[in-house]
Amino acid sequence: MRQPPINPTFPHIIHGGDYNPEQWLEVPGILEEDLRLMKLAHINEATIGVFSWASLEPEEGKFTFDWLDRVMDSLAKNGQRVVLATPSGGKPNWMALKYESIRRCDERGQRDPQGGRHNHCMTSPVYREKVTIINTKLAERYKGHPALLMWHISNEYGGYCYCPLCFQAFHSWLEKRYETPEKMTLKFWAKFWSHTYTSFDQVTLIDPSVHGLGLAWRRFMTDQVISFIQNESAPLRGLTPEIPITTNLMGFHDHYDYWKIAGTLDVVSWDSYPDWHVNDPLPGGHDWQTAMKIAFVADAYRAMKGGKPWLLMESTPSQVNWQRMSRLKRPGLHRVSSLQAIAHGSDSVMYFQFRQSRGSTEKFHGAVVTHAGHEHTRVFRDVAQLGTDLEKLDAITGTVTPAEVAIIYDWENNWAISLSALNRQDNRDYSPTCAAHYKPFWKRGVPVDVIDSTQDFSKYKLLVAPMLYMLRPGVAERIVQFVEDGGTLVTTYLTGIADEDDLCFLGGFPGPLRKLLGIWSEEIDTLNVQHVQKVIAVPGNNLNLPATSMARDFCELIHLEGATALAHYGEDFYAGYPAVTCNKSGRGNAYYIASRNDDIFNDALLGSLVDQLKIRRPLEASLPEGVSVQSRTDGENEFLFIMNFTSGAQNVELGGDVCYDMLGDKSVSGTIALQPYGVMIVRRPYR
Repeated sequence: MRQPPINPTFPHIIHGGDYNPEQWLEVPGILEEDLRLMKLAHINEATIGVFSWASLEPEEGKFTFDWLDRVMDSLAKNGQRVVLATPSGGKPNWMALKYESIRRCDERGQRDPQGGRHNHCMTSPVYREKVTIINTKLAERYKGHPALLMWHISNEYGGYCYCPLCFQAFHSWLEKRYETPEKMTLKFWAKFWSHTYTSFDQVTLIDPSVHGLGLAWRRFMTDQVISFIQNESAPLRGLTPEIPITTNLMGFHDHYDYWKIAGTLDVVSWDSYPDWHVNDPLPGGHDWQTAMKIAFVADAYRAMKGGKPWLLMESTPSQVNWQRMSRLKRPGLHRVSSLQAIAHGSDSVMYFQFRQSRGSTEKFHGAVVTHAGHEHTRVFRDVAQLGTDLEKLDAITGTVTPAEVAIIYDWENNWAISLSALNRQDNRDYSPTCAAHYKPFWKRGVPVDVIDSTQDFSKYKLLVAPMLYMLRPGVAERIVQFVEDGGTLVTTYLTGIADEDDLCFLGGFPGPLRKLLGIWSEEIDTLNVQHVQKVIAVPGNNLNLPATSMARDFCELIHLEGATALAHYGEDFYAGYPAVTCNKSGRGNAYYIASRNDDIFNDALLGSLVDQLKIRRPLEASLPEGVSVQSRTDGENEFLFIMNFTSGAQNVELGGDVCYDMLGDKSVSGTIALQPYGVMIVRRPYR
């Protein structure tokens, strides 16, 4: 069950992050001081070169690697490994001004001026050539270097370019996908408003009224990023085939389909910046809700490579400077939130950045070493403590998290929901709704894979698919097979509405899932923010639903076509209509939730299914609110992460097992006490 380390030469949890020595070349003694501080902070890795192109090639064709040689050699001698970045995330001024085509165009076709970052055209042959040159030189120079651990290509890919080169490539992409303008017109339903296309080059803008075109553009841009990544990676793979490649993605950022991009990488990584303490009426009051949302995203990244560990590429040890309100982490939160990443499958804790920048836009972004320049700070002590903890966790590297539950979070489905002209413009909330269905499992410590709709369903007992508006080819058929083979499906309102081009299914919703679910959805009502609809459970229903719960935002009016009603609406003209149904198909069951319900309802329904399906909980004890338990295993040992995301002390019952406390180096059993924002990692035999 155990996966090999991300790099076989380094079987340890990575602790480090972005280090930008090129910003300090004019300051004597900084490198030597930073090496001393890295040792004190128990940092074993540095990510360098992310935005260093102008320092590596200050003039076209003039390369200056001496400073990077010194940094690489010094880090190796000091005991740190290096994640070496390619610099394409920030193009030099000289290049942007000389080669106009590498700068993006906005939606009106106007060329962007040089400035900012992440603003290059993915299609530009000139930029691809320049990237190939610098990447080749980096790989030639540092292949075999003892510090080189991994390649980090570019940085936080994002955004779109609307230049002539991109539209030319888009036209070719459209022709390959749709074959003829007539077929494309039909797929886009473009005769509406007389937008019929008679040639592919008539697509000169991304018309928001043509939803299929908007989906096609996002798919095309995803493919362009994949092509760009492959171009970036080619010299690295050719010259250093043994060095893994990653890039830092951004949570559920929706510009590109990360599931597709993950296939081009050896390991996925992402940048996590939760807004801790921001929405709390009292300090620490709702931090566990934030922790739950981040866990949901982390479980998606764990699933992207089939359960292979991922990397936390960026986080902050203190605060950021770009959120609406950037608050300091309360004492203990850095430790427990960092170890939460490990609990959910990361083999690293990495920061932006090691030394705080003196100027420019992120000079007040938190760092390990602040402007004070020394180790005598609360943040530095927190980082050093965590580094000491991580050094005790070598046994966890490469371990996995078997899951019997999957929740579908689908990037393309999110696109379709956001583009569609639904009868509700606000509070569509696809991602928050998926997270709301994840919460009951998180509260019970049930492992969950967060997967794309194109993934294999057969290994799960329970599949949860909230708001699966878009059914791509083959998805409905595989869901039907999953249920008929004995699986349990839970899905909701706004499921089975449209195909991959956002054409509505004819013959009644939920389209190709209508027979499986045994219902027909006739209409959907939307509620004002102050309006709630009662959902009244059928007495004796098999899910122990609360007698009355509250629905908000969406209420579908459905008819039974073989399914059994487990709850009905209680008010308005559709009082008495089914609100929750169950339909047996083959050896499995398919549940349909017609409304957006409160947490009490979700907890009862999904909690009942956990019990009925005998879904494994690594720790069977009832957990206090705000305490999370997650599990990783090598097949022989199980590593339980017991984490308190509240500002109060909590007690947790371990049961009859005698476990080994890996951070405290002692045996524990019975009831354990967790301090505010406390964490314990215990090892026991896996069963």
